[in-house]
Amino acid sequence: MLDILYRDEYLIAVNKPHGLLVHRSPIAMDVQEFALQILRDQINHYVNPVHRLDRKTGGVLLFALSKEAEIAMHKQFQESKVKKKYLAIVRGHTPDQDEIDYPLKKENGAIQEALTLYRTLERAEIDVAFGAHPTSRYSLVEATPQTGRMHQLRKHFSHVFHPIIGDRKHGCNKQNKLFKETWEMTTMLLHASSLSFSHPMNSQEVVIEAPLQAEFKRVMDLMSWDISSYDVPQGIKL
Repeated sequence: MLDILYRDEYLIAVNKPHGLLVHRSPIAMDVQEFALQILRDQINHYVNPVHRLDRKTGGVLLFALSKEAEIAMHKQFQESKVKKKYLAIVRGHTPDQDEIDYPLKKENGAIQEALTLYRTLERAEIDVAFGAHPTSRYSLVEATPQTGRMHQLRKHFSHVFHPIIGDRKHGCNKQNKLFKETWEMTTMLLHASSLSFSHPMNSQEVVIEAPLQAEFKRVMDLMSWDISSYDVPQGIKL
């Protein structure tokens, strides 16, 4: 059963667990459960996602409950009218704030402009040796992608040498191995913390926030960061 963050006559949002596919995919046909199917069966109603989250990313996932709402929300996403915020734990100490303006290549070879803004919320240096270094450094960042490219945050933070912990495709394999062997942690530490948009039927501003999930909290605790400062009650702001 999925945790429902928001529901009205037209839209429903859940806190997608890390590791759950949004819908059936040709690259994972052996997967028996995915968010669309679980939510449809849970509420016994037509649902369709209006945006995407990577399989390994957790957090706010928005679905439409009608075709009318689906079309309207797709339009808002396409026109970059939806504000998205993510929390990520990355390798190294990041700048206080910065932007990553780095074009990304699609699977067909086409180049797309891509822009990510971020700010650093916390930094940690822990007494765990890594390579030639006697300690390991990490940062908690809040990222606000200005474009919506596939794997944008994962690729962008890798590009600036601050890969997201647990990202096997674009991250640091040595760091991922360290987290697996030291803390038995394989979750990608990327959390879709909030979505803000104008309701497609009444133009009211909606802000949907997702509480942090267990593995993200566990790593924050390892870093001695105050979890309560960044976690939110389950639900929405109107």
